[in-house]
Amino acid sequence: MFAIEDIREWRGHDVVDPSGSRIGELEAVYVDTATDQPSFATVKVGLPTRQRLVFAPLAGAAVGPGHLRLAHDKKEVKGAPSIGTDGELPASEEQAVFEYYDLPYGAAPTERRLGRR
Repeated sequence: MFAIEDIREWRGHDVVDPSGSRIGELEAVYVDTATDQPSFATVKVGLPTRQRLVFAPLAGAAVGPGHLRLAHDKKEVKGAPSIGTDGELPASEEQAVFEYYDLPYGAAPTERRLGRR
């Protein structure tokens, strides 16, 4: 995994799937609040007039020349839970992001598992 300081420098760069197909543009990084390690990214997808931010896990991701390569394919990422480009992920919807990718979610009801950096 890469350091949070490094991944933040990649904002605005292309995000691609394992085959190299462009998914969208890296918008933000969310860290696991228990470890402060990069956990998810939001990727800006859609047409310029109808853009949204989809959540994608950073586990297995790698940086390349001018892009961030995710471990999940384009179709899966584009179908992930999303928010508006000026939105924020409500605490009540965090678990759905983890469940979509079959990842364990262990936050207590009063805690958040993801924090935007």
